[in-house]
Amino acid sequence: MTLAPSHKALVPFVSVDNMMKLVHHIGIEPMLRGLADYIEADFRRWELFDKTPRIASHSEEGVIELMPTSDGEVYGFKYVNGHPKNTREGLQTVTAFGLLANVGNGYPVLLSEMTVLTALRTAATSAMVAKYLAPKGADTMAMIGNGAQSEFQTLAMKAICGLKSVRLYDIDPAATAKAARNLRGLGLEVVSCSSPEESMEGAQIITTCTADKQYATILTDNMVGAGVHINAIGGDCPGKTELAPGVLRRSTIYVEYPEQTRIEGEIQQLAPDHPVTEMWQVINGTAKGRSSTDEITLFDSVGFAIEDFSALRYVRDHIAGTELFLELDLLADPDDPRDLFGMLQRAAKP
Repeated sequence: MTLAPSHKALVPFVSVDNMMKLVHHIGIEPMLRGLADYIEADFRRWELFDKTPRIASHSEEGVIELMPTSDGEVYGFKYVNGHPKNTREGLQTVTAFGLLANVGNGYPVLLSEMTVLTALRTAATSAMVAKYLAPKGADTMAMIGNGAQSEFQTLAMKAICGLKSVRLYDIDPAATAKAARNLRGLGLEVVSCSSPEESMEGAQIITTCTADKQYATILTDNMVGAGVHINAIGGDCPGKTELAPGVLRRSTIYVEYPEQTRIEGEIQQLAPDHPVTEMWQVINGTAKGRSSTDEITLFDSVGFAIEDFSALRYVRDHIAGTELFLELDLLADPDDPRDLFGMLQRAAKP
């Protein structure tokens, strides 16, 4: 990936409109597979990256976060919010944008919307992990929580894991109807369900993705049978969970970055020393994935900066040679680097 700024120090910017055009240019399922490949590649070199729990500013209404990382050559960050009340006001629960920069000179080399891209990278990460942890031949998923993430999660499981059937449930029937309508004609059996228990009938993968910022119990202990893979992506900040502690205690738990997950994930309900396995170690072959047909595997996913870095890297590589970006005059670039004031003064002349 070439990271030198252009001669005029213009920064490529991918707008929401151009991100959507890029998805359709590539194809949503090929893009999900491509994102998963980039994320998996960066997990394999996990130890190279700067890692820190995301920097969060919490309020009663939600949270605003910064998610930075660097592999020593490229720096990246994402700005993201999480405001569950927003949907009641006709707004997105999550919005985001991100940036890549050249570590060598500090110049930004990409600015991008990340609301759409975060949905894609979250789904790609879920499916990448399920490829390692879900039971062999898993082809049916319960999708509990049918908001903005649900279709992306479903299509990623189809594209990467061979999902054939999705069973939808949401406390709001209109959300389930929306998801079912959006998934119609995309090569999946789509079943709308009236309870979480019904959605889990025959499902080998269970994905939970609800939005309320509270200690909720979407899955109780007696709802979860042996041998399933749970993809828990809704709990992503302190005080927000979806699973009963009993489910956690029966599961082998896999995480992205323990220092962040213990603050924000399902395991905030457990003792600080409760054993977990880092997913990068499974991918590298230094830790075990699923070890038996009866084992319950749980991906306690909160999202991590390296996944955003991977997604931005993918976009940077795939806008090359297209017109799916704008060039922003974002950086002051005087002819003489020491004469910033002179550049300003010259701008006043007619």
